[in-house]
Amino acid sequence: MTNLCCEVLEKLKGKTLVTAESLTGGGIGAALTAVPGSSEVYKGGVICYTNWVKENILGVPAEILERYGAVSTWTAGYMSSGVRKLLQADVAVSVTGLAGPGGDEFGNPVGRVFIGYDDRRTSEVIACHFSGSREEIRTQTIEAALRLILDNN
Repeated sequence: MTNLCCEVLEKLKGKTLVTAESLTGGGIGAALTAVPGSSEVYKGGVICYTNWVKENILGVPAEILERYGAVSTWTAGYMSSGVRKLLQADVAVSVTGLAGPGGDEFGNPVGRVFIGYDDRRTSEVIACHFSGSREEIRTQTIEAALRLILDNN
């Protein structure tokens, strides 16, 4: 994980990065800040574990949360654009999903994850399905989010 974080930080030199994390609970930020000098790129993030934070801090519309749920492509997209604007950064990544023990009322199973990416020129959301324990799903999500940043830079 450290090598992947170093790659992301190196690739983003001269830019700023922020995160909006739900199921990872700050894991992306923790992984990045374990690297000395990461503050040159990583500004910080918002842990948005509840819908209230997603809506009231990151600007995810209530209608989106009610219609599609927190674990959706739309929510992930609003999360990444919202945190990038809120924290005034060049690049943002967001993660929302289910690490267990159960699925949600929208039919999402454990392991369903949406990862959002937003910068000044592009936005995208990828859907993933991971398996394993709660911690394994969270780790796979962190790695996929970091790879999505690399893929877009």
